[in-house]
Amino acid sequence: MEQSEKQQRLEAEQKFQAALEQLEGILQETATEDDQTPNTPIEDESEAVDDEADIDLAALEDAVADIENYLEQKRKPK
Repeated sequence: MEQSEKQQRLEAEQKFQAALEQLEGILQETATEDDQTPNTPIEDESEAVDDEADIDLAALEDAVADIENYLEQKRKPK
């Protein structure tokens, strides 16, 4: 395997791992916020949509892009 290909794989793996760690942090942060919020029924569906909008879309898009890149690299023939 070429050195540059190994380097690319290593970099892709590092980006993927970083994206997973970032996603894990977001999920843990959300879980912590949920634990601190009293369980009250949501009276309006728009409130639920507002809660979902708190997710950092840029971070989520970066994570998806890293995952897609990782999977693409794995599919390439050796």
